[in-house]
Amino acid sequence: MSHTDQQLKAAIEGDINAFQALFGGFHDQLKSYLFRLTANRADAEDIAHDTFIRAFDKLSTFAQKSSFKTWVFQIATHLAYNELQKRKRWTADVSQQAKELVMSNSDLGKSIEQVSQNSPYGKFEIKEHIDTCFTCVSKTLLIENQVALLLKDVYDFSVSEIMMILGKSLGQTKYLLQHARATMTNVFDKRCSLVNKQGICHQCSELNGWLNPKQDQLQAKMKVKMAREAGAKDKEALFSLRIQLIKAIDPLRSNGHELQEVLMDCNRLAMGEIS
Repeated sequence: MSHTDQQLKAAIEGDINAFQALFGGFHDQLKSYLFRLTANRADAEDIAHDTFIRAFDKLSTFAQKSSFKTWVFQIATHLAYNELQKRKRWTADVSQQAKELVMSNSDLGKSIEQVSQNSPYGKFEIKEHIDTCFTCVSKTLLIENQVALLLKDVYDFSVSEIMMILGKSLGQTKYLLQHARATMTNVFDKRCSLVNKQGICHQCSELNGWLNPKQDQLQAKMKVKMAREAGAKDKEALFSLRIQLIKAIDPLRSNGHELQEVLMDCNRLAMGEIS
């Protein structure tokens, strides 16, 4: 019996320390996933905490038809789904709406500048902002599409694991993924000025110019592989490059996570989730 199997056996028998060790193995990834679903650190932490309690209470029902991690992600996804159903889907122009709010509200602008200037995690880096942008665009999807996309493309769950988590058939799961990717790809193709001169969203370059006034904007862009290769890639390939970049970032631990969370709150404000 492997060490993990021994821990699971002990956890099922009520050993909270064994359960904590198993849960801790993917706790950070779970919170990252929940943050990308909810766009809010407090929500992600609350749902992760509730998942821990729910999973420990129901551990005796774990039939071991999947990995323990998949089973826990299923619980977390259902909890997040119940919360997200109460909220409306974001619109593709959320960043533009947030920008208009900041321009009309000096307090919002000051809060962004304060974090940027004073927080050790307030750095503005375009690659991190691309990650935030991906989260915002993914929230234009139906919840099940968003879940399928994140689990498969960002967190490397298999289609069969996603089938279990969502309670969907193979055909349904593949359709959710296909539709999510196509929708995201088209939204980025129409909006992203970083890779498309016709794109109407200039938030990356505008924020870079505002928060990094001494930094050469072109130089900052060229540090991002996606921007360097944009001219030679089609929109599907650019979407894949976004995925590669995003998989390498923990949105809750990055160098600029606190600044990105403030910017995300502006988007939530624009979407009426907070007041």
